[in-house]
Amino acid sequence: MSLVVLDDVTLFFGDRLIFDSVGLRLGHGDRIGLIGPNGSGKTTLLKLIAGVQEVDDGTITRANGVRVGWLPQDLAIGGGRSLIDMILSSVPGRKELDEQLAAVEAKLEAAAGASDDEMLELAGEVGELHERIDHFDRFFGEHEALAILAGLGFAPGDEKRDIGEFSGGWKMRAVLAGLLFQRPDVLLLDEPTNHLDLPSVAWFADFLKAWRGCFVLISHDREFLNEQISRVVSLELEGVRSYPGNYDKYVAQRAEEETILQGRAKNLARERERMTEFVNRFRAQANKAKAVQSRVKMLEKMETVETYGKRGTLRFDFPSVARTVADVIKIDGLTKAYGDHTVFANPVNLTVRRGEKIGIIGVNGAGKTTLLRMMAGEIPHDKGTIKVGSGIDVGYYAQHHADTLDMDATILEIVARAAPDASPAKVRSMCGAFMFSGDDVDKLARVLSGGERARVALAKLCISPGSLLLMDEPTNHLDLWSSDALAESLATYDGTLVFVSHNRTLIRRLATRIWNVEDGKVETYPGTLDEYMYSMAERRKALAADDARPNKAKVVVPKDDDKQRKRREAEARQKRGAKLGPLEKQVAQLEERIGVLEAEQKIRSAELADPSVYGDAPRRNKLLADFQTAQDKLDELSARWEQAAAELQTARAD
Repeated sequence: MSLVVLDDVTLFFGDRLIFDSVGLRLGHGDRIGLIGPNGSGKTTLLKLIAGVQEVDDGTITRANGVRVGWLPQDLAIGGGRSLIDMILSSVPGRKELDEQLAAVEAKLEAAAGASDDEMLELAGEVGELHERIDHFDRFFGEHEALAILAGLGFAPGDEKRDIGEFSGGWKMRAVLAGLLFQRPDVLLLDEPTNHLDLPSVAWFADFLKAWRGCFVLISHDREFLNEQISRVVSLELEGVRSYPGNYDKYVAQRAEEETILQGRAKNLARERERMTEFVNRFRAQANKAKAVQSRVKMLEKMETVETYGKRGTLRFDFPSVARTVADVIKIDGLTKAYGDHTVFANPVNLTVRRGEKIGIIGVNGAGKTTLLRMMAGEIPHDKGTIKVGSGIDVGYYAQHHADTLDMDATILEIVARAAPDASPAKVRSMCGAFMFSGDDVDKLARVLSGGERARVALAKLCISPGSLLLMDEPTNHLDLWSSDALAESLATYDGTLVFVSHNRTLIRRLATRIWNVEDGKVETYPGTLDEYMYSMAERRKALAADDARPNKAKVVVPKDDDKQRKRREAEARQKRGAKLGPLEKQVAQLEERIGVLEAEQKIRSAELADPSVYGDAPRRNKLLADFQTAQDKLDELSARWEQAAAELQTARAD
């Protein structure tokens, strides 16, 4: 049964066609990733499903009683009620049940002289309403709301605070908590992780994996998308397309489709050229008139194959950076407070060395952005020193990039001001690299979308990046393709990078050192995100084991210095590797065999797309037989790989 059906939906914004005869069905248990470049209409499609956007043509049908919950990117929430009241009241129906119960109880009191049958009927209504309220409270009780709030990072006691006291990011978390608490039949999520930190993303990922309803998810985080969805709805240049599987499978299917189409287009072009040459060559010969006329008719009836149009993507490279001093930034004894709120109580001592790529992680509100802004010189620190190395040029990308842009300036002016010595051609070229070409460069910043402003801020940074980049959530407001392009460019950047991000894909790709901001301190870990997470898991296990020991005083685990910790964790990884080695080898071998078979299948697919194959029965039959045999083998190997990969994941978690 379908929950929501879009049938031949067409939508215009002014003269611009957004959707042309779109068809889409959402069913029970659908886990859909909605992808497409910024400006392609992803958010608009969610608005259509949610019923907050009308269509120009076509129909949108929702099943009777279906509840749709929508998390937009931007919203305005006023105060006047507590956080917990906002969450509890977000579920429709409870207020009506209380009103019905009060009305029936009033009737019961007023019916003192009524007959026994009337009294029994009213008492039965009261009992039934109490049962419905009990059922409601079991599913939508305060304990469930508090558990969701805790998972999303709210501290004990926050539920009693007025919603108006929270920042915009925390208000977005509150709305997300309300949606999860409501358990709608269709959940629409537009970049839900933008305002979450890594611990909250991990909790939300687990919560969403257990979700039994239908959801549609927009996310720039490739890893988060891959682990959550089982179907991709893609807004392509040729229209809305649907693909089974996660995002990585979509990429592979899309590439294979493109290869097959290109092969068919080339074959048809060669055939068309051959017949055209025959017609031109023998047109004047009477004895060839019949053959010529036959080929003319064939040319008129010949099908055309259109290959996929290429979507615009970011394409840029950071220029080479001159070799700098070894210590790019040195922080000694730093403290910071905002009035009564202390961010860094204990003196912070950090060093950023030449060529490092440091990922800053931690819960929201711990001070990640504050630390980065102090390093950029945007805000003062209270005590201590921040020394930038001699000759270091600092480039800074703010999380709220709109705050750094002149809203009354054009795109071209903003980028040009960032590099006064750059030629007009270089400025325009940089704008083009960030998908602003032609008259687009004359748009004022104030009319741009969030994603467009993010691209302008990146173009401004890229044209004059400096030898040290400080970046705060650089992938927020970027689509998947732009996020991947940025990660690829930053991976080749030969300067020094310090960045804040909740995007696990970006952190894994770039970070060579981790700074974890927590409890007014900054812990520095010399390794990748995966190594850091493994280290944290081992520490938690050790502390839990110690807490479980009877009649033992709690052992205080001393903080190791970098060398001691690296040696201890290297030994732990070595022991762990002895256990994981065989499984990792098995998974790698299966992946290699699957890769070879998939490559061979791609070649067979291209051959089967060749029209000449269908005139050669033996060749066609052999190709089809080989294709099916290989596909059966692929299915068998894929099943074995899934089992081995699951065993490996379990072993790594132990």
